[in-house]
Amino acid sequence: MDFGIPVLIENKNINENINLCKKLGLNFVELNMNLPEYQVHYLENTGYFRELAENAGIYFTIHLDENLNIADFNKSVSDAYLETVKRTIKAAKLLDVPVINMHINHGVYFTLPDRKVYLFKEYFKEYTEKFQEFCKLCEECTGTDNIKICIENTDGFKDYEKTVIEMLLESDVFALTWDIGHSNACQDIDEEFIIQHKDKLKHFHIHDSCGRKDHMALGTGEIDLKSRMEIARKHKCRCVIETKTAKALEESVLWLRKNFIF
Repeated sequence: MDFGIPVLIENKNINENINLCKKLGLNFVELNMNLPEYQVHYLENTGYFRELAENAGIYFTIHLDENLNIADFNKSVSDAYLETVKRTIKAAKLLDVPVINMHINHGVYFTLPDRKVYLFKEYFKEYTEKFQEFCKLCEECTGTDNIKICIENTDGFKDYEKTVIEMLLESDVFALTWDIGHSNACQDIDEEFIIQHKDKLKHFHIHDSCGRKDHMALGTGEIDLKSRMEIARKHKCRCVIETKTAKALEESVLWLRKNFIF
């Protein structure tokens, strides 16, 4: 199993993140495209990033922008997101990136007196067609390269999302990320769905959680971490230690070395 770190807001450049990764004895850094310095036009400077990784003896994974909404009803918006994914995959291939992580956007909802109406559910045909287009694009762009686009759980998959996720998982290009902290923070609402598709697990985001509070250092919350880590080991998943500070990362690595041999 390989373990890595997310880029941290306290680290001001990629070199600081790489140095922290090496200091902790870990394998990779997950570049987060929510941050301005990891937008696709910067990642396309592949020679620079590749040299950094090779010199440090690490590699990168990529986390797509959490705002990514490839099913937006505004075609100009959805086309822009699709183009971003296309360019990200091209850069990932040149960087030997094995995993691109993504969220599923819930979309807009209307609040009625008795319920919320999610527009993607209400207009499910249009929603599904967008994901069919997305799947085809990703298959064409990845080609024969062994890149997995991993769908991460956040605060509970909606039923309409589960339908398109299962459609995507029929493709060899797509897989699952299990964020165990997010899962615990929403009462493990996604666990049954994830376990049903456990053979598609390729990536983990690991952090502890207590109630709705997550991104805690490993061993400081209420998650049965050892059982989750055994699932990750069984499926040979990469694990991002997704705490938000260097101090919490250091504490988490100490916990892993004490409780889980890697």
